[in-house]
Amino acid sequence: MEGAVSELKANPQTGRSKLLRVKRELNRGKYVYLMLLPVMIYYVLFHYLPMVGIVIAFQNYAPGLGFFESKWVGFKHFIDFFNSFYFWRLIKNTLLLNFWLLIFGFPAPILLALLLNEVRSALFKRTVQTVTYIPHFISMVVIVGMIKDFVSSDGLINQIRNLLGKESIAFLQLPEFFRSIYVTSDIWQGIGWSSIIYFAALSAVNPELYEASEMDGADRYKKMWHITLPAIQPTIVILLILTIGNLLSSGFEKILLLYQPLTYETADVISTYVYRKGILDSSFSFASAVGLFNTVVNFTLLIIANRISRKISESSLW
Repeated sequence: MEGAVSELKANPQTGRSKLLRVKRELNRGKYVYLMLLPVMIYYVLFHYLPMVGIVIAFQNYAPGLGFFESKWVGFKHFIDFFNSFYFWRLIKNTLLLNFWLLIFGFPAPILLALLLNEVRSALFKRTVQTVTYIPHFISMVVIVGMIKDFVSSDGLINQIRNLLGKESIAFLQLPEFFRSIYVTSDIWQGIGWSSIIYFAALSAVNPELYEASEMDGADRYKKMWHITLPAIQPTIVILLILTIGNLLSSGFEKILLLYQPLTYETADVISTYVYRKGILDSSFSFASAVGLFNTVVNFTLLIIANRISRKISESSLW
């Protein structure tokens, strides 16, 4: 619309015709735009307006004074965070948790989709899909409760250990087990749901390609390697870029419900630290500075991953 108005000033005849085209387009799709309106209002109210709160990262914010009267301190909170005892521990824990999720969690739904795609029994395929979808619909509190039951001193895992003549282990009280528990439970919880998008991509593969490869003598492995994987490669790349863009973000709720001071050494991540400083300690400005740092790093990673992907493949977000 703005372009059309500018062109109207430069070239009245052409600009007027473009403006009329825009009006006709708006009029033709008015019901679609009307349906879009609540979504736009939601994003403006709950995602864009709260961004104004970023300014408190550069202030000594006091709720009684508000944005306009709180003292400006520049990058003081960022410097304090970079120099704090917890900085490198938080970075290390956050990166390691997401790194293991990237290594084991990201390929898991791809593998599940590829394997089920080769299954001929529709009943078996539907059963496995349903069973793997279920954990996604269970609330996080219940999921964490189940995890605690499984790994508690008298839980299923320790009972199996006892049957094998081994002693029980307090898994959730030992820092060295936290990452394994988190990554394993995350894969279990999301493998089915995350595989849906790959099933959708697989359904778009042209069956004639498989028939042609069979005539050339290709077995299942070759068909998977040379037809199926290249067909879903753009989907894999896009989801990988999005995953890398969240490399400094972790499942806040699950960690908060699972960890305890005894496991802070490996379980404490940036998001849980922000929660403790912001909500429990009421250090709103400091917590905002840490959260802003986290967001900026994630955004930078997303840009870099997208640029690399664009250079080495034809798939990218933009």
